[in-house]
Amino acid sequence: MKITEKISCNNFPCQDVLHASHLIPSITIDPTTIRMVMISEAPPENPADDFYAPGNPFYMQTTLHAFNEAGFNFTSIQDILGIGIYITTAVKCGKTGYTISTATIQNCSALLEVELQLFSNIQAIIINGDVAIRSFNYITRRQSGKRVIPAGSTYKIRTESCYYHDIRVFPSYILTGQNFLIEKSKRRMISEDIQNAMKLLKL
Repeated sequence: MKITEKISCNNFPCQDVLHASHLIPSITIDPTTIRMVMISEAPPENPADDFYAPGNPFYMQTTLHAFNEAGFNFTSIQDILGIGIYITTAVKCGKTGYTISTATIQNCSALLEVELQLFSNIQAIIINGDVAIRSFNYITRRQSGKRVIPAGSTYKIRTESCYYHDIRVFPSYILTGQNFLIEKSKRRMISEDIQNAMKLLKL
């Protein structure tokens, strides 16, 4: 299955993002092999920094760093995909500023909802950052009228047992960008969240 053939934004209604950096993973995978999804915030301004870009993209550098700190010696996105982990973003266009509007998060959550439905064997979802958490809650509210992830600071809610159907959901911190490299306490918590999710997958 080619992801970009299943998900698309046709009218680009959002005004506070970079449409030129619109990005959906352009990979071909067997969806039945995916057991965990990681949802980050938004694509980088430069597509060369994206998770799936060739070479040594910055988003993948910080992601590999997070996995390595969690005790998993991965060296590429192929290592991550190879054990059944798919990485995507909640918003599909790059940011123009520090924040992303509520309207944009809500609009793009519809694409994320379709994307998640592509994978029938998901056991765990790690949601990295406030934007991704809000997006995910828009999805669950549409489906059930309730938010899966409770309100509150991430450091307080990340240890709660959250479930989306039978899937364990781990709210966590964003793992892309320079702040990830600077904030050691958040890096430690991200590594713990990865470890807990991987235990669920028996990895």
